[in-house]
Amino acid sequence: MTAPEVMRLGPARLTAGLDQHVRLGLEDHRTAHGPLPRYDREELLALVERLDMRGRGGAAFPFARKARAVLATADRTGQRPVIVVNATEGEPACAKDRMLLARTPHLILDGACLAAEAFGAEEIIVGVSVGGPGEVAVPRAVDERLRKGAKSMLPCPIRTVCLPERFVAGESSALIRGVTGLPAVPSVRKARASDGGTAGVRGRPTLLSNAETFAQLAIAGRLGPDAYAVVGTPAEPGTLLLTLTRTGLPPLVVEVPAGAPMGVVLDTCGIPPGQGLLVGGYHGAWLRPADAAHTPLSRAGLAAVGGTLGAGAIASLPDDTCPIGEVARIAGWLAAQSAGQCGPCRLGLPNTADALSQLAIGGGGSSALDEARRTISSTRGRGACAHPDGTARFVLSALTVFAEDLALHETGRGCGRPVKGLLPLPGETASAVPAGEAEATLEVDWSRCDGHGLCAAVAPELVALGPHGYPVIGTTPIAPWLEHSARRAVSQCPALALRLKHRQ
Repeated sequence: MTAPEVMRLGPARLTAGLDQHVRLGLEDHRTAHGPLPRYDREELLALVERLDMRGRGGAAFPFARKARAVLATADRTGQRPVIVVNATEGEPACAKDRMLLARTPHLILDGACLAAEAFGAEEIIVGVSVGGPGEVAVPRAVDERLRKGAKSMLPCPIRTVCLPERFVAGESSALIRGVTGLPAVPSVRKARASDGGTAGVRGRPTLLSNAETFAQLAIAGRLGPDAYAVVGTPAEPGTLLLTLTRTGLPPLVVEVPAGAPMGVVLDTCGIPPGQGLLVGGYHGAWLRPADAAHTPLSRAGLAAVGGTLGAGAIASLPDDTCPIGEVARIAGWLAAQSAGQCGPCRLGLPNTADALSQLAIGGGGSSALDEARRTISSTRGRGACAHPDGTARFVLSALTVFAEDLALHETGRGCGRPVKGLLPLPGETASAVPAGEAEATLEVDWSRCDGHGLCAAVAPELVALGPHGYPVIGTTPIAPWLEHSARRAVSQCPALALRLKHRQ
């Protein structure tokens, strides 16, 4: 797997040494970053609290608050905590964690070890995606430390756990389930990993955070709070890792000071603003180019224009592709990526994707638009995890930013532009579909269909009955958790009119 290309605007912190090395081995890492200081529990908590360090996986939860909750449980129960590094990165528009794993893995391990030593952790677990760079890079980095006499740099055992590369596998409860051998899907029971019990690894209080968060902790630990805060904004000190999607080129990972103007970053990287900018990834929000040009790249700056920093992914949509088609394409993928454990995911997301697909091809008109708005709005705040909320933010912001194009599609004429598939999806980058599997859709042979309606009873999430009793089937791929229902519908159709169509 090719290591992502890196740029920096401003001081090199997370990217230090990467202008000279494709990968920083242990000795190169020590040369670039220097020795790692040791912190006790209170010193490390004071450091992250003073910097208001936040998680870099998308939720931006305060690291200090999470750590204090873990330690409170550890003190109460007498159990040593477990440190979990979330390096799964199931977000197709993101490559920053993949870059850290492939090119500077020791920085991630430094941050995890810093926390493990200060908090008396029993174990460090690094969760990575099957087939991704972390599967090899993390064990290799641990082995380097053991072989080169740096065992003292490992305060506790470190192991790597490989998880399926699916969007929801990176959700915190899904990751913990995955590393304990359960299916990597979000838990329907609301519980905090910091409390241990069924929500933690082996029942222990668990401190889980994103790979970049631990890399930032390693930088802050070396620099101290004052030097760390020299760049960035007073409220959000330090640097950010961003992933910029480039048309026809691999993604670019850029380190910038927090608060840098988005327009300056895009211009320096040679990326035009296009007809809209998606910031925060596929759980992020669309912004108009004019609104985004001078927007500071910070949590507060993006929130002021209705955006979110999320996982730091930025995608510019070129003028020569159909925006509604691109949005429908991603909405269909997000619907298929859900765990299917709640109504919003089982019904709301697929119905929204189908309505958007109809709009994109010039069908459905205002009724399809109304259906898309109604169904996606009804998912907000009702899911077992944040997947429906994030998808709703992505879709609803698109319907606002691309309102002019949407008006053309609502008339049934469409915008006349092709859907070029410029927003990255697995299979076009690193596949999230296991080898040998294919996306599938249900199709009807209308020469055979007699309108029995049994298919709608067997697979109501996939098939509805139209006004004359004939099946109405969406065009989006069937989610893995619905394949059994789809196969039952095919096998039980009295007229043998249903079939599954696979495509790689």
